[in-house]
This record gives sequence, structure tokens and C-alpha cells, in this order.
Amino acid sequence: MSATSRFIDGMSRRHFMSHVAGAAALAAPATAFTNSILANAADLKRRHKAAILLWMGGGPSTMDIWDLKPGAPTGGPFKPISTSADGIQICEHMPLMAQQMHHMSLVRSMSTREADHMRGRYYMHTGYVPNPNVEHPSYGAVIAHELADQVPDLEIPPFVSVGSGSVGPGFLGMSWAPFVVDANGNVRNLDMGIDPTRLSQRLEMLSAIEEKFIGEKRGNSSDDHAKVLSKTIKLMTSDQMESFKVMKEPKDVQDRYGNTGFGRGCLMARRLVEQGVPFVEVDLGGWDNHADIFKTLSDTKLPELDKAMAALVSDLAERGLLDDTAIIWMGEFSRTPNINGNGGRDHWARSWSVAVGGAGFKRGVVVGETSSDGKEVVTEPYSAQDLMASVLKSLDISLETTFTAKNGRPMKIANAGKVIKELFA
Repeated sequence: MSATSRFIDGMSRRHFMSHVAGAAALAAPATAFTNSILANAADLKRRHKAAILLWMGGGPSTMDIWDLKPGAPTGGPFKPISTSADGIQICEHMPLMAQQMHHMSLVRSMSTREADHMRGRYYMHTGYVPNPNVEHPSYGAVIAHELADQVPDLEIPPFVSVGSGSVGPGFLGMSWAPFVVDANGNVRNLDMGIDPTRLSQRLEMLSAIEEKFIGEKRGNSSDDHAKVLSKTIKLMTSDQMESFKVMKEPKDVQDRYGNTGFGRGCLMARRLVEQGVPFVEVDLGGWDNHADIFKTLSDTKLPELDKAMAALVSDLAERGLLDDTAIIWMGEFSRTPNINGNGGRDHWARSWSVAVGGAGFKRGVVVGETSSDGKEVVTEPYSAQDLMASVLKSLDISLETTFTAKNGRPMKIANAGKVIKELFA
């Protein structure tokens, strides 16, 4: 027998067979692993970061919701109740959210600088005070811009505003503008009633005109418009539009959120995040309560908020989406500790609260403190840009990101706000 034969038939063969046996032993778990990957492909695909902003237009009285002052002359009639988070109490008219507070945290030391509705809305959405020389991008535009690449097959817009229009994309351009729908998922002017063949012909002609303008380099507007047009065409034919149709949810799910515009908006937000949309804003207006505030809150505003917000938080948690989805609850400011002669509270930005949860936030904690009458922040105060920086950190968006405005000026993301450290483990 040759040396070559001995090598093949002797030790080499035994060595080889030992590898075959080892491979066979690994085959079953390897196959199981592959099958697991395939079975969970949809779940792996949806593991993207997202944010839902619950916008309380008008300026809610956070002293009557998240930071009660029982017994103080400024305190009002509502009583605090315990929650699922140790040491956190909230308003008695928020019993469902009280059961979800272990998923959420409160910042009770917000102190901002704008007590006018429009200026406060702009400031809280962008982290910048209004400036006539530059239009800053909002939360939705910034987060959509930074996270859209995580969902390359998303055909619906990455920034959706439900119920009313949000603050716009600023210098980031119209590609990142909010896509506005009502609480039933209706999109204005989307169904044009044109025969598909004629529509295709019109779109081809429009595309040729767009390309000509872009080729002539007449500025960014034609390029932005072409991008919007392309997205609109995809939108009109996309199966992903089903995400807006909340009425297709089982009745018990709809009932859980509540038969209100805000309830349907929150349910839509969950459906959109599940589809891959990076940012959804849901509007609940009606908080500008200069008169008869306590009856308004107890009879209408707080029950509507409580039911929908609690359903959203718990639904996201049950579906495994909360760990990747930030929730932000806020308005443009709060309302005065002093109760006016009409039984209402006026505009107040000096000391108030916001609620956050999900994504990378630490949960079940309270950050900051106000005085016993609610008139002052007695710990370190936090601003709109600090809150925005903290939301971006919770989504793993780099705070070193710098944009360039149209005037060529560099703009630091979140206006270089500082992270609220207590919100992170």
C-alpha cells in the first residue's frame, strides 16, 4: 500500500469521519436556527427605532395631571393616586395610565421661555426659538431624516401627523414634511378619480418636466418636488396604506383605545410604527382652559387622554414594540398655578412637566421637582432642547450630528441641548 493510500485509508479517514459525525450532530440545531430565523423574519424586520409624539395643543395644566399639589391654595380639587411605579402619583382622573406608569417617566422640572401658543409650539417642536432668518426642522423631520434608512422598503411617508399639521421640515426640505391625515386615516386629494392609464401618462409627462428642471439646476425646490412626487406615486399604489385603516382592527381593540379622534389616532400610530414609520405625531387639542378648567378636565379631556394613552403604551409593550419606540407627551407649555377669576388657568412656561417612555429611556422614575405651590422649579431646570436631545439619545441618534441650513450656517441637532441624565440607566 502506498503512502498516499495509507494517508487516505488510515488516520486521515478517521479524522475526516469524526468531522462528519460532528457536522451531523450540529445539523439539527443549525436547521432549527435557520428555521427560527425564517419564522421570525417579520419580527427582525420590524426592529427599527421610532417615536410617537402625543401633542397636547393649547397648553395642558400639568399641575392637574402629573404634578399635583394637594392642599396648596394653587392645587385645585383633584386628588393624586398611586401608580404601578413606586413613588409616582398622578391625577385621580388618569386611573388607566396609573396602571402603565412603570413604562413611563416624568420630567417635572421643565422650565421654558415661550408662553405664546405659536412661539411655544415652534420651540417645543424644534428646540429653537423662532427666527425670521431660518426655519428649523421639527422633531418629526429630524427623526425621520435620521431613521428612515432603517426601513428601506417603507413606501408611506416617514413622518405622519394625525389630526392636525405638525411643525414642518424647515431647511431639511419638503421630502421630510409631515404627511397629514385625519383620525380615520383619510388623506386629502389622494384619490383623484382618474383612469389608471391616463394617470400613468400624466405622471410620465410630469416626470419628464421635472427632470428637465433638475437638469437646469434651478435650485433645490424642483429636486424636492420630484422626490415628493415619486413618493406620492408609490403611496397611491402601496399595500402599506392599509396601516391607516384603523377601522379594520377588531372591535375590542378599537374599544380599548376609545371611540374618539384621539383614540383612533393613537391606534393608527401603533399600526404605523408596526409598519415601519419612524415618527408619528398625534394631536389632542383643547387644552387652552382659561375658564372652567376643572370640569373640562374631569369630564372630557382627561378621560379621553387616559383611555387612549394607556391603550397605546400597553399595546406597544404587549407587541414587543415599546423597547424600540419612544413616547413623548407634551404641549407648548403649561398653565398658571394661580387659578383666575373664571375658574381657569392661564399660560405658564416657568415650571411644568412632560412624560416620556419606551425606547432607551429609564422607566418608572421622576426627574426634578417644583415648589409646594408649583410656581418654581427647585431642582435643575430643563429646556426644550434638553428634552429633544434626550429623545434623540433614547433612539440612538448621534447628538454630534450637525445640519447645514440654507444660508450655509451649521446647525447642531437639538440645538446642542444637554441630555437629561436621570432618564437613562
